Amino acid sequence: MRKSPPAAALLASPDDVEAQFYEALQTGDLARLMAVWADDEEIVCVHPGGPRVIGPAAISATFDAIFANGGIPVVPEQLRRLHTVGAAVHHLAERITVQGEQGTQVAWVLATNVYLKTAQGWRMVAHHASPGSAQDLPPPAEPMGTLH
Repeated sequence: MRKSPPAAALLASPDDVEAQFYEALQTGDLARLMAVWADDEEIVCVHPGGPRVIGPAAISATFDAIFANGGIPVVPEQLRRLHTVGAAVHHLAERITVQGEQGTQVAWVLATNVYLKTAQGWRMVAHHASPGSAQDLPPPAEPMGTLH
């Protein structure tokens, strides 16, 4: 039995939203993935190499097509955070590992996720992902503090 999306109260921080977003990507759970987005027609998503997709209906349609083959084996890495009282920007590398005819292959995506604090709790307002490579990744750094 699949769990229902957490209530808004459980999305108490940008980190909570981000964890749910990546879990939904991994499991291919469209309802859970869309539950992290703000209820606003101006939300935006850019998939690697793709156009700008604006609004919940369009974003849902693109993820529905992506999930047609199941979840995405994505692992967020090298997360860096910039937080203020009502907004947060996370930039990170997404490692996607797949098994193919030529064995295990790893793809890298460079992503920026933007979160706003809304009346319903923290919500995603933008996800921008670009193709990357291992050469694009900086060496792991010590976690940065939160900017207030």
